[in-house]
Amino acid sequence: MGESTSYAVGIDLGATNLRVVLADKNGKFKIKLSEPTVKTGTSESLISQIIELIERSIRQANIKTEEIIGIGIGSIGPLDMKRGWLLNPPNIPFRDVPIVPRLEEHFGVPATLLNDCTTAVIGEKYFGAGKEHDNLVYITISTGIGGGAYVDGHLLLGKDGNAVEVGHTVVDAEGRLICGCGKKGHWEAYCSGTGIPKLARLILEKKGIKGPEETLILKMAKGDPSKITAKIVFEAAKKRDKLALEIVDLIGRYNAAGIANVIDAYDPSLITIGGSVALYNEELILNPIRRYVIEYAINRIPEIIITPLREDVVLYGAVALALGLERIFM
Repeated sequence: MGESTSYAVGIDLGATNLRVVLADKNGKFKIKLSEPTVKTGTSESLISQIIELIERSIRQANIKTEEIIGIGIGSIGPLDMKRGWLLNPPNIPFRDVPIVPRLEEHFGVPATLLNDCTTAVIGEKYFGAGKEHDNLVYITISTGIGGGAYVDGHLLLGKDGNAVEVGHTVVDAEGRLICGCGKKGHWEAYCSGTGIPKLARLILEKKGIKGPEETLILKMAKGDPSKITAKIVFEAAKKRDKLALEIVDLIGRYNAAGIANVIDAYDPSLITIGGSVALYNEELILNPIRRYVIEYAINRIPEIIITPLREDVVLYGAVALALGLERIFM
């Protein structure tokens, strides 16, 4: 008789979207589904959505539930990693969600829940650019900024699984912008998808620029500073708008300072960067980082690249967890 086929379930639980993949034992995706993360109801609504999307993927892949060998989940936090609970995420209205216990009960296979950026660095380690690296950091620059790290081959987790919150390191001691967490001067407040519009408005105010005739940024925002988005800033920079290029260069300086903090804290040989802000604006993100990071970091500068796994880096990490490639609880 031939060897039976087995599949891993990988889940990327974000504030905006819930994504599920089925992958074979080599990590090759068989099917991938995505839908908006539920925002109404109770915590049971979120668990039901996850279960239903997994079951739909099993049906569409035309496999048996018995062929599933494990479930890995990369999730927004904060988490209780050991219990496998999602605690009180700021961007979805649920509290104390027992994700791992409920999935294990329903599907009868082991499940592991980790922070999404920690999950992403696992994906990079086993399926991406980090295969040959024992000292590796993944950074996401998206709605927020976060990270995951291996040091000397050891995955950094922290007491609750919330280690490597690099987006909340300080890059501006003057604290001119307040982070979504309520603290001042954090990297995320200046360079994330939600922070960049605040930085743009700060620069506009500082320069006394009020009209759309003075910058393409305001023209694209229909003259309303409150309508500035990160996308508008980068699109204006790509059209060579002088102020937009100045802001993007400043973003690069803050990113370089944040990445220097990472380099000096973890001494990686490779840093990979993902997240929507970076993936849609590769050169405008990477070039200033590479130009300025030497001014801030004392340790030898590692290779800094965009993740080759693109938007699926968390899903690959979740699959690695489901396959038992990285064992969190021995």
